[in-house]
Amino acid sequence: MVIWFDRIRNLKILLIVVAIVIAIASLLTSSYLTNDLKREELNKMEVWAEAMSSLNQADENTDINLVLKVLNGNNTIPVIVLDQDDSVQTSRNLGRQFKAEDDSTSMIRQMAHAMKAAGNSMRIDLDTPGDYIEICYDESLMLKRLAVFPYVQLAVVIIFVIIALFALFTSMRAEQNRVWVGLSKETAHQLGTPISSLMAWTEVIRDTYPDDEMLPEMEKDVRRLERIAERFSKIGSIPEPKPTDVTELVERVVEYMDRRTSNKVVIMTHMPAGQHVETRMVASLFEWVVENLCKNAVDAMNGSGRIDIYLETTPKNIVMEVHDTGKGIQKSHFKSVFKPGFTTKQRGWGLGLSLAKRIVEQYHKGRIYVKSSELGRGTVFRVEIPRVL
Repeated sequence: MVIWFDRIRNLKILLIVVAIVIAIASLLTSSYLTNDLKREELNKMEVWAEAMSSLNQADENTDINLVLKVLNGNNTIPVIVLDQDDSVQTSRNLGRQFKAEDDSTSMIRQMAHAMKAAGNSMRIDLDTPGDYIEICYDESLMLKRLAVFPYVQLAVVIIFVIIALFALFTSMRAEQNRVWVGLSKETAHQLGTPISSLMAWTEVIRDTYPDDEMLPEMEKDVRRLERIAERFSKIGSIPEPKPTDVTELVERVVEYMDRRTSNKVVIMTHMPAGQHVETRMVASLFEWVVENLCKNAVDAMNGSGRIDIYLETTPKNIVMEVHDTGKGIQKSHFKSVFKPGFTTKQRGWGLGLSLAKRIVEQYHKGRIYVKSSELGRGTVFRVEIPRVL
């Protein structure tokens, strides 16, 4: 199943890469076409300028028809001709607004000066000393549109890449969630048979040795396994939140952890004095969060140190902080610790904090994060969940 997901993901990545390559190739082609059209228009203007020079210096040997054909053949490139006194001699292809207005000479002159400032002008000296004409030109409307087109393409490519990456990451996350759900439900299913067997054996032991002091502890551990299997079975489903006293929940987890950790580990709770902190939550899953935070703290302290659990309320949230005196976490790893597979231990799957994050965010609409950490001094994890009564 995982291999199939990997193949689908790789195919999607390949399709995105191919689409990007095609878009870039199209972008470069448009750029080359624009540059070619610019050179062609420049050549046309040079020919037009020669024709204008021939017209102004025409004699009996000049083929006027050919000159006029060249001049009248320009129907796309805007041209303005100025004389040495900066007067407008003629203009072409400037747009309808100049034809409609009677007094547009000043506007045409301003446009000519703008063309000259952009470096788009040619000076032609006439036969009479001191006389000359200046041909000012601009890019054609088609060239301007074509010049903008690559930027439009680039914007489309960027939007496409963003959408494609978002779709890819969403798909990858959905695939990962399906794997998580499948593994969780399979784990719950596999645990069911040995748990049922253990429950039967505890009943046999109860009948044979009813006064055995170890029997209550065995029953507690079997019930514990039942809760663990129940937690796994709920992953992927939408369990119904129920009113829960968070103070009792935390105390219950601490009592369980106290019996199963070294005597060198001290776990202390700090609850609001005389106050029950209640909200609606999936208690069996949230217990898992508290357990994982405590277990990670114990591992970080190498079996010796102090864990302080603080519980407080705000008008909207219930806040829990778990302080430990362990080895600490590098600041660059504050977010990585919640990723599946991330672990600093030689043995371990790196799933505890990832599961805790899913439980807090997906099932309780809250937040869990590393509030602070100092190497060699300890770490503070903070959990915030909405207070819903």
